Amino acid sequence: MEVVIVAAPSEGARLVADAIVRLVRDQDEAVIGLATGSTPEGTYAELGLRVAGGSLDPDHVRGFLLDEYVGLPEGHPASYREVIRRQVVEPLGLHPARVCGPNGLADDLPLECRRYEAAIASAGGVDLQLLGIGTDGHIGFNEPGSSLSSRTRLKTLTASTRADNRRFFGEGDEVPSHVLTQGIGTILESSHLVLMAWGSEKAAAVAAAVEGPLRALVPASAIQLHPHATVVVDEGAAGSLELASYYREVWEAKPAWQGI
Repeated sequence: MEVVIVAAPSEGARLVADAIVRLVRDQDEAVIGLATGSTPEGTYAELGLRVAGGSLDPDHVRGFLLDEYVGLPEGHPASYREVIRRQVVEPLGLHPARVCGPNGLADDLPLECRRYEAAIASAGGVDLQLLGIGTDGHIGFNEPGSSLSSRTRLKTLTASTRADNRRFFGEGDEVPSHVLTQGIGTILESSHLVLMAWGSEKAAAVAAAVEGPLRALVPASAIQLHPHATVVVDEGAAGSLELASYYREVWEAKPAWQGI
């Protein structure tokens, strides 16, 4: 695992965008795993600048969402398909049909989860998966206690996660209690995992995921099992890392052409 400590989220966003640009340049059909929430917004904005500047051609990019709420009506502004449409599909000029997410309105949700797994597999798997991390250590909507080998499935949201997501909903809207989310086992099959975290409120979760024991109580600790996982954090989120000086030394000595 590689841990990169940056001075500010904007620097981290540029670094991750650089990695995506290289992937798209070097691979005919690049498949990106798309996370939502505030953490990846800077990276998506940076990618939009790269498209506008001509350094990123999105024509052969495919995207798969990490998760989706169950029961939100089509077009609801807080649905993750809508969020990704606003933040990624339209700014980058992606063809909407090349960006897929689990259908939270499906009549048969277990069947939909199996269909989504099959769609990812038929695309050749995810080349680079973007991840955030919750203050309780969750990734996707894999809450503490989730199986480290879990697949895409229906999950019940905890009260704390619903409270965290309250800000994305309008006044009077109820935050759904259930989601469809890629499982930890599904996430670990991506070729490259890039977990980003900004701010001191994420410091404890980052330290537990990166330096703590591998355990279901901290779902993000599963990234320790991955052969190519990159953790990009700002100074605040790095605040509880025991080996912070080591991570800085290794990053400073790394050849620039390698990227992350």
